[in-house]
Amino acid sequence: MAGGWFPPSLTPIPCFPPPPPTDSLPITEQLLHLLGLEKTAFRLYAVSGLLLTLLFFLFRLLLQFLRLCWGFYITCRRLRCFPQPPRRNWLLGHLGMYLPNERGLQDEKKVLDDMHHVILVWLGPVLPLVVLVHPDYIKPLVGASAAVAPKDDLFYGFLKPWLGDGLLLSRGDKWSRHRRLLTPAFHFDILKPYMKIFNQCADTMHAKWRGLAEGSEVSLDMFEHVSLMTLDCLQKCVFSYNSNCQEKMSDYISAIIELSALVVRRQYRLHHYLDFIYYRTADGRRFRQACDTVHGFTTEVIQERRRALRQQGAEAWFKAKQGKTLDFIDVLLLAKDEDGKELSDEDIRAEADTFMFEGHDTTSSGLSWVLFNLAKYPEYQEKCREEIQEVMKGRELEELEWDDLTQLPFTTMCIKESLRQFPPVTLVSRRCTEDIKLPDGRIIPKGIICLVSIYGTHYNPAVWPDSKVYNPYRFDPDNPQQRSPLAYVPFSAGPSCAMAEMRVAVALTLLRFRLSVDRTRKVRRKPELILRTENGIWLKVEPLPPRA
Repeated sequence: MAGGWFPPSLTPIPCFPPPPPTDSLPITEQLLHLLGLEKTAFRLYAVSGLLLTLLFFLFRLLLQFLRLCWGFYITCRRLRCFPQPPRRNWLLGHLGMYLPNERGLQDEKKVLDDMHHVILVWLGPVLPLVVLVHPDYIKPLVGASAAVAPKDDLFYGFLKPWLGDGLLLSRGDKWSRHRRLLTPAFHFDILKPYMKIFNQCADTMHAKWRGLAEGSEVSLDMFEHVSLMTLDCLQKCVFSYNSNCQEKMSDYISAIIELSALVVRRQYRLHHYLDFIYYRTADGRRFRQACDTVHGFTTEVIQERRRALRQQGAEAWFKAKQGKTLDFIDVLLLAKDEDGKELSDEDIRAEADTFMFEGHDTTSSGLSWVLFNLAKYPEYQEKCREEIQEVMKGRELEELEWDDLTQLPFTTMCIKESLRQFPPVTLVSRRCTEDIKLPDGRIIPKGIICLVSIYGTHYNPAVWPDSKVYNPYRFDPDNPQQRSPLAYVPFSAGPSCAMAEMRVAVALTLLRFRLSVDRTRKVRRKPELILRTENGIWLKVEPLPPRA
């Protein structure tokens, strides 16, 4: 092999070191490698361009962060004019100081003894809440347009998959349109026929009580029994559907009860606030399944009713309803706006689901607390019973009619005072999209979440003297007191239907039973979506002899 000659097949191949593994390259080299630019002639310019782009985006992020910090600093300075209770520390703020239980409500009452108008609280170091506890200071917020003070997603967002864009959660033009279309559903002419349903459902509950008492005294949880009664009422008023849920639980009723419990549980688990985590948990899957059950039932009723309406025509369909109760779905199907447009099936479903949720929970809470107060104060219970017996004198049937409700002034006073002491809805939230000026000149800055504390207003000593005392005479129509309409908002919305149902249930209950507090079971309040108790409201129920 002279001359170092090698055959072509044996020509030595130059050895080059293998390229370093990609994960060991600097970030710019990695980017060039990914983009296929690592061997280009303008490699140096590509590296410089990438670095400048990266620096530009980092600079933009830094600017946004500094802008947020500056905005937060300005907001904090503007909030210094509002009083606040002592914080736990700078990191937690007031977090964990006012828990949703009896102790938390008592602590809140102590704060109200010193701060009578506006209170600033901090959830952690960066989330301030302005709490309004006086009607004069609530007025500018609730009087603002829905665009200026919309409902806040932080407190209402978990209900959205269940309730959709119903009146509770919708905002802006949609809320205004639905409000106009739903107003006829609460007209007296629509509500009057519901009286028969209220009487029938109370009768069913009382028959159950008599069976459990077996002629003697029995201790019963009012929340359990009253909640089923209100669900029974609403299913008949909304859908004209008799599920007999007071006797046997249906899938639909079970789903509504489960949804309420799941929403409350989610509020206390911070990692469940993120949808992509929540819907992978057991609770999230149960929530979806319960939503499907509720939506399936509501949609089926709406579609079946709409088919009948189209086949018969509006006039014939309406004539066939004469002499029957026009239910909530009927009213929504017939509703048309000023342009002649109807509500879609999805809109009707959202309103029906909202009405079922708001109607049963708030009414059952209010009614359970009324019965508790009347059991606690036997002198008021007896006075109510005498009033009811007077109305029923000479009647064969123990059934209340619409006109009878005005003949129960003292019973109504007792109901209203109980709703003041134990408001079913303890607070509502709004987010300010613009600065809102308060009566004393102070400003709630744009972007702040405001809590209208109904509980705080009802216990504010500047609004209600001796607020802890149960005194029905505060609402004596013969001795009216000058108060703002916002001093008393137990349902946070129009309570006409709920008040009628509560008066019927209270009147018939006191006509047939004597109530007393079960002293072996302590009642401790627990504010959730509505004001509940930790272990129910247990009352001793004693059947009274039939009227002569």
